[in-house]
Amino acid sequence: MNTFLSNFSKTILLFVFICLVASGCKDDENVTPDNNNLVNNNDAEVPMAWMNLFLEMDRYTQDFRPVPVARALAYINLAAYESVMKGMPDFKSLKDVMVGLDMPAAENKEYHYPTVVNTVYANLFKRFIPSGYILNDHQSELQFEILALQESFNESFRNQVGAEIFNRSVAHGETVANAVWNWSRTDVFGHDGHVNARPNGYTPPSGPGLWQPTPPDFSAALFPYWGKVRTFAISETEKLARPPLVFSQDPSSQLYVQALEVRNAVNNLQSNDQWIADFWSDDYVGLTFSPSSRWISITSQILKGNNYDLETALYAYAKVSFALNDAGVAAWHSKYHYNVERPVSYIRRVFEPDWATYLSTNPSFPAYPSGHATFGAAAAEVLSHIFGYDYHMTDTSHEGRTEFLGMPRTFDTFYQMAEENAYSRLPAGVHFRMDYEEGLRLGYQVGRKINSMPFK
Repeated sequence: MNTFLSNFSKTILLFVFICLVASGCKDDENVTPDNNNLVNNNDAEVPMAWMNLFLEMDRYTQDFRPVPVARALAYINLAAYESVMKGMPDFKSLKDVMVGLDMPAAENKEYHYPTVVNTVYANLFKRFIPSGYILNDHQSELQFEILALQESFNESFRNQVGAEIFNRSVAHGETVANAVWNWSRTDVFGHDGHVNARPNGYTPPSGPGLWQPTPPDFSAALFPYWGKVRTFAISETEKLARPPLVFSQDPSSQLYVQALEVRNAVNNLQSNDQWIADFWSDDYVGLTFSPSSRWISITSQILKGNNYDLETALYAYAKVSFALNDAGVAAWHSKYHYNVERPVSYIRRVFEPDWATYLSTNPSFPAYPSGHATFGAAAAEVLSHIFGYDYHMTDTSHEGRTEFLGMPRTFDTFYQMAEENAYSRLPAGVHFRMDYEEGLRLGYQVGRKINSMPFK
């Protein structure tokens, strides 16, 4: 009997030892966290506050929108997502699919996840949104808001969790932010792509139906090399849109018919189309955030309206931001591959020499495919995957605006939002039908690729 007990005790001790060794050898991301220290036990106040500040900063950026903005969102929200992986057992780190990303592991100790995330956002906002690209009269104000928001949360969290956990959380947030910033720097076309937004050395090709700078300001080409920027999910071949309609000025041609459609829509603008064109424009520096950020505004409205937790917010912001980044790269790669002219150039040459768009400006890059449509479709595909394919919402992004028709509009699905957003560019006068139809197709394709990433 004693021998049996002795052998049994040894077996138990051996079992315990093996379990301890196995536990100690696990990667930090696979350690089962304390159920009282999970990310989803926290509210989404921190990321929502920082994304609201991002929208305000984006509103005043010049030559940093719309594609560098989408890229900045992707890297910032990647860092926020990765920084709290220890407390998200149902999710996976993406470090293995982000080639070259050296992501530091958290210690097997307690963290205060809102503090970690707050640190990440504060660190990367200062780096990814250069003050020199913010309109002069808002630079100091917005830089102060970054510091004020950071310290407001820090003061609350420091008192809430104590110095040891707070300091550990800050340190981890800093190391993750630094790792993502260093990884961003390896993207040679994207990291400083905003520095030379309109490169002097770029000359757009000339020829029938090819894009040239457009009225009223005839600005030089914006971000002609953005198609070389790193993507998060789509491949090189998936960046290229299908070919546009063949150029023709023959009245029986499809392009002629589409140009006539744009002209007639603007010249006989109906009240609902005017509302749609204004509601989705997001083209005005100093007045609205950019077209890509519009979908962050929509995401924030969903999170706030349903009181979602921190985990859901970080997942949603990251996924939508990845979609916006890849949509921007694909759209700009295709724009400068096909170099299709804007409707204003075609219509002035063929129909009316003094014709003007409904919007006061024409974007300074080729038309095909529509960036608005590509951004919107990619985001809608991702939002549908996260929140449901029959999600009903009222978009209040521009509620209260008096400068244009920004009254809220209500939608039954995210796809309905994406399709109206895409169509809005036709009555605005800045896109042919083919531009937004292909933008939708390309954007949905991008969104599906983001949805296939191994988040879980």
